[in-house]
Amino acid sequence: MQRSPNEMHRWGVILAGGDGTRLRALTRFVWGDDRPKQFCPLLGRRTLLAQTRLRIAACILPSRTVFALRRAHEPFYSRELEEVPPTQMVVQPSNRGTLPAILWSLLHVIQRDQHAAVAFFPSDHSYSNEEKFVDGVESAFDLTEVNSRSVILLGATPKQPEIEYGWIEPGAAVASRFGHHLMPVKRFWEKPSCEDAEGLWAQGCLWNTFVMVGRANAFVEMIQRAVPDMYRAFEPILALPNPEMEAEMMQSVYEKLPIADFSREVLSVSAEMLAVARLGDVGWSDLGDPRRLLATLLKRRIENPWVTSRSCNRSDLVVGTS
Repeated sequence: MQRSPNEMHRWGVILAGGDGTRLRALTRFVWGDDRPKQFCPLLGRRTLLAQTRLRIAACILPSRTVFALRRAHEPFYSRELEEVPPTQMVVQPSNRGTLPAILWSLLHVIQRDQHAAVAFFPSDHSYSNEEKFVDGVESAFDLTEVNSRSVILLGATPKQPEIEYGWIEPGAAVASRFGHHLMPVKRFWEKPSCEDAEGLWAQGCLWNTFVMVGRANAFVEMIQRAVPDMYRAFEPILALPNPEMEAEMMQSVYEKLPIADFSREVLSVSAEMLAVARLGDVGWSDLGDPRRLLATLLKRRIENPWVTSRSCNRSDLVVGTS
C-alpha cells in the first residue's frame, strides 16, 4: 500500500486522564478500588487503554503515540505503560477537563515536531469494525494534506435517536482529490432532548465520536481563537529549553485552571474551522454508561472473567448511572 509522504509527521494522542465516575460503582465492585474504566479489562482480557493502543497502532507508530494521563492514576497505568518513554507521557497533576489535557498534549507534540498532524482518541470507546475505523482515521490524515486549516471530526452513523451522545449536523459534502468526502459542520447538539434526537436521526446527522484529526497548527489556531487566555497560560511550553521541564511548569499552571470542556469551550464556537468525515457503520460505542457497556457485551457476545468472578448479575452492572 502506498503511504503518504507526510506519514512520518503523524501523531496520536490517547486521552486517558478521566476519572470514570459514571462506571465507578461497577469498577469498584469488581476490582475493589477506584481505578478509572480505561485501566480495566471491561471488554475481554485487555484493558480499554490497551485495546485503544492496539487499535491505533495500525495507523500511527507507537513511537509517535502520546498518552494524556493523571498523576493520581499512576498505580493503575505504571505497569501497563512501563515500556513507554516518559517523553511520550503528559502526566497532569489534576483532572481539569478535556481542554487542558488536549492543549498540553498538543503543545507537547509540537515541541517535538513542528510539522505534526495529530489525531486525538478517547480511551473508553469500542468499535466492532476496527478495520473500517482505522481506514477512516487514515483517510482523515490524508485529508489534512489538502485541508491544512481544518480540524476533521469523525462522525459515526447513528443506530437510534440517542440522547446521551453528542450529535453533529453536517452541511453538504464536498469531494476532495483523495476521493473522500468532507462536510462542513453546521451545528453541534450536545445530549439533545428526545424530540431533537428523533429529528437529528431523521435528518441523517452523525454521532460525534470525539476523534479529531488535523494539522497541529490548525488545532492551535482554533484554540487561540476560542480560549486565548488559556492558550497563553500553556504557550510557554514551546519556549522551554528542555521539554523535561514541562511537568514542573504545569504544576503551577494547573493550580489556577478552571475545569474546561473542549467540546463546549472550543468545538461549539469553532464551526467555521471544522469539517466532519463520515465513518459509516463502525459499531461505535462510548462505554461511559453502564447500560451501554452491558449492551456492548451482549451484542458482541464477549466473555469477561470479571462478570463471573464476583457473581455479577445484570442488576450489579447498571448501578451508578448518574
